[in-house]
Amino acid sequence: MTERKVRIGIDVGGTHTKAVAIDNLTKEIIGKSSVKTTHDSESGVSGGVVAAFLKCLEEYEIAPESVVFVAHSTTQATNALLEGDVATVGVIGTGGNGIEGFLAKLQTKVKDIDLGTGRKIVVISRYIPGKEYTAAAVDQALAELRSEKVNVLVATSAFGVDDLTKEQEILAAAEKQGFSCTMASEMTKLYGLSRRTRTAVINGSILPKMLETANCTEESVREAGVDVPLMIMRGDGGVMDVGEMKKRPVLTMLSGPAASVMGSLMYLRASNGIYFEVGGTSTNIGVIKDGRPAIDYSQIGGRNTYISSLDVRVLGVAGGSMVRVEQHKLLDIGPRSAHIGGMDYAAFTPSEEIEEPTLEFFSPKAGDPKDYVAIRLKNGKRITITTTDAANVLGLIQPEHFSYGNQESIRKAMQPLADYVNKTIEEMAEELLALAFAKIRPVILSLAEKYKLEKDQMSLVGVGGGAASLIIYTAEKLGLNYQIPENAEVISSIGVALAMVQDVVERMIPNPTREDINAIKREAADKAIENGATEDSIEVHIDIDPQTQKITAIATGSTEVQTTELLSACTEEEAHEIAGTDLRVGDEQLQLVEQSEHFYVFSAKIKSGDAVRVIDRKGFIRMQRGHAKTIKTPMSSYMDAISFLWEEMANYKSDLIIRPDFYICAGPRMMDFSSNDFSQLMMLIEVEMADFQSNEDVLIIAANQSY
Repeated sequence: MTERKVRIGIDVGGTHTKAVAIDNLTKEIIGKSSVKTTHDSESGVSGGVVAAFLKCLEEYEIAPESVVFVAHSTTQATNALLEGDVATVGVIGTGGNGIEGFLAKLQTKVKDIDLGTGRKIVVISRYIPGKEYTAAAVDQALAELRSEKVNVLVATSAFGVDDLTKEQEILAAAEKQGFSCTMASEMTKLYGLSRRTRTAVINGSILPKMLETANCTEESVREAGVDVPLMIMRGDGGVMDVGEMKKRPVLTMLSGPAASVMGSLMYLRASNGIYFEVGGTSTNIGVIKDGRPAIDYSQIGGRNTYISSLDVRVLGVAGGSMVRVEQHKLLDIGPRSAHIGGMDYAAFTPSEEIEEPTLEFFSPKAGDPKDYVAIRLKNGKRITITTTDAANVLGLIQPEHFSYGNQESIRKAMQPLADYVNKTIEEMAEELLALAFAKIRPVILSLAEKYKLEKDQMSLVGVGGGAASLIIYTAEKLGLNYQIPENAEVISSIGVALAMVQDVVERMIPNPTREDINAIKREAADKAIENGATEDSIEVHIDIDPQTQKITAIATGSTEVQTTELLSACTEEEAHEIAGTDLRVGDEQLQLVEQSEHFYVFSAKIKSGDAVRVIDRKGFIRMQRGHAKTIKTPMSSYMDAISFLWEEMANYKSDLIIRPDFYICAGPRMMDFSSNDFSQLMMLIEVEMADFQSNEDVLIIAANQSY
């Protein structure tokens, strides 16, 4: 019998650090453990990471040698920037002469970076003009920075993305003298010297803290007898090995929300939607588009960086948000939570404890308004009323949900507040959730508009322990489908355990050629391999921004060749039911228009046109569009089908022609392409299709969102 192999995923939350053990073959959960997050430990949050890891091994009798994958999310980068736990950063810049050198000097002189919390990153700059650049000049600049107590250095040069020589020389000299170092052109290959340097400064400011944590975690994992690469969750949804994290720790910003999204995608049978990660204090809201999380550049100190991470909105309303009252009226819900107030939810308090409840108002933290609600019990204990309590009262939370609570306890605790505001308990619960919904609704609508999510193709996905307290009410008000995946409370740990290695390469290339596309594709694949992905597992997605001509190559791969699938095969009948439920149409309106060995394509006539859903053989909805057409064609004639659909699906609006997006199902892969330039579109498609040698038919789908 083959020895069981295990994947371990660890997610660091604000309150708890949770580990999940997953069977590498079946992808079944075989163990869960949780410890308090160690914010105040000498080793930082890594103490909790190691404790949760060891606890999981011990409780479920997992042999260290059976572990084939270990990864964790981290709050360290985000917290360091929020709390101002950052190093002073020295910058040595260099460039050309004359006006070019003058501009380079201005662009490499980064001002102190305001972190928006009263803290800042202190930056001390030195510039070496091109004609004065020598090894001695570099050593002199380093000595000056050292005298000003600088231990972290950024090397940056004009056009460094084209020629790394000077940055590498500065880096080598600095490392020789014991500086922690970052090269600006190692952060991104995009032009924009000022933004590139600023991004490197932010990365450098957290290097010492992150190195300390990474080394501690890695050492502890090794001491436990596990001898596989330690992987860290990136903010864009992939993982990287600890060695890469030591160079670019800033890529772990929003690592936690990224973990929850990737966990959702493992269970989610949809390709487009809004996801909620609902904790006790805050809710992260973001987008899944075409089966991938929406990514954007982070802003720090009110200015853009080249740090790619999930495009997430953070709201101060969640499962534990407390009620606020003013002059016998409900005023607000949150932003302070029961956790911040140091109190239990009514829902999780034994009903026998709730005797003679009385209403009190208090201030959770110094400087907060004194209008938050507490319920004082006969025994002297104080509890509080939350969104979770309100959702339980209205029957929205079911026993299978993590936030299901005691109805009797909630009603007894809420009665004094209901009397004070002169409402029934149900009326009050409805109004409390309406207050929360008022904060959530504009965020959902703005994200849907930004990413062009049509209402008929959008669903809500709730993860985190507090998901049911908000998402069900929100979905009902917006008329949307919703899902709360199994194991929602540990979905982030699952996402970490099952995450793929990922790396991104970006270039500005006007009128790129096929050779340019192949080169950037290979570069992204090589970086993923360096990070631990096997060559056979790598897929690269190419995107070209028609306005900026920026080419983005996203390479993803596994740390081992995947020989099994997460789910069993989906029958045509099951796929039919999934598509019908998602489209909200009856059997008579839905038809199977095409299929291949790996995909089903269903269509139904709705208001926007011939809506299409593509279901893969694992039962996942891979594409949702409001108006699309499909052609099944031999591989040899796919170009003819694309040419036909390019004209057939064009949408003419006055002097503007909106061309369709294309999806190609070839073998087990589904690829998406978008361009308003036909020759560029065909070049992108031909580059991808060159990898396929099969003679089987392919499915060509053209979708026009603005039809």
